Amino acid sequence: MSDALCTLVEATHGQRDADWCGRKVLVINEGWGSLVIAYQGAQLLHFAPHGQQGWLWTTPTPKEAPDAIRGGIPLCWPWFGDADGHEGPAHGTARTAPWRIDAVDEHQEGVEVHLSPEQRLDPQLTPRVVIQANAQRLNIELITEHTGDTPVSFTQALHTYLAVDQSFECRISGLAGARYLDKLDGLREKDQQGELGIRGALDRIYHSSRPLLLESGNTTRRLAKQGSDSSVIWHPGSALPGDVPAEQAQRFVCIEAACTQLDRVWLAPGSHHLLAQHLSLETRDS
Repeated sequence: MSDALCTLVEATHGQRDADWCGRKVLVINEGWGSLVIAYQGAQLLHFAPHGQQGWLWTTPTPKEAPDAIRGGIPLCWPWFGDADGHEGPAHGTARTAPWRIDAVDEHQEGVEVHLSPEQRLDPQLTPRVVIQANAQRLNIELITEHTGDTPVSFTQALHTYLAVDQSFECRISGLAGARYLDKLDGLREKDQQGELGIRGALDRIYHSSRPLLLESGNTTRRLAKQGSDSSVIWHPGSALPGDVPAEQAQRFVCIEAACTQLDRVWLAPGSHHLLAQHLSLETRDS
């Protein structure tokens, strides 16, 4: 967690709105743990169960608003990647749009937060987000409702940045035998052999709905999902984006629950789609 986010969390008892790098954020710090959500993009920036390090990585040097925030869990909606025939920014409009918090349901075990965009982001599709957190797990749901008149298709992703000790020492299991598109090799289709290690720049779309395990140091996190047959694994290697300081280069890896060109979502009027990612610690047998 960046120093600025850490300061906000430590100065909060209960919940409050605060300013982080020129952006309004909701900060929650309770007995079960802590959570920070940006109103820009409904973006979860921080989650940590009590007594644990943060599970998510967020850059300490974000671009100025209203540019997108790198880190946490950005929402790529209603398209993933390039505009795909749409007019608009890469990864869609949701992650830079203003959102509102519709409800915060706190209880002794954790919290549930509901968010929706302040303005319409698509002529026919309406998104909303539900974040559930407690001392054992983090769930995030992106629900898309078709409120228009004609069938429509879209792509999307929960672009999760996971905090790790050293990205080049991580192991990701659960993808063995899966086919993937290698975006760094002209979208060539390949097969995954065994577990995945991060050795340099990586940008792959795996055709898989299986839960994944991320092993980093002495910690193993489990990532399960719903409504997704694509798992995107990304790390920039040494070609760092401008908002990633060099000393942070190996502090994260992206494992994304997604619906890509491999599994576009088609919705009929009146229907909806749920994309969800569930994060928890994997318990090791003694």
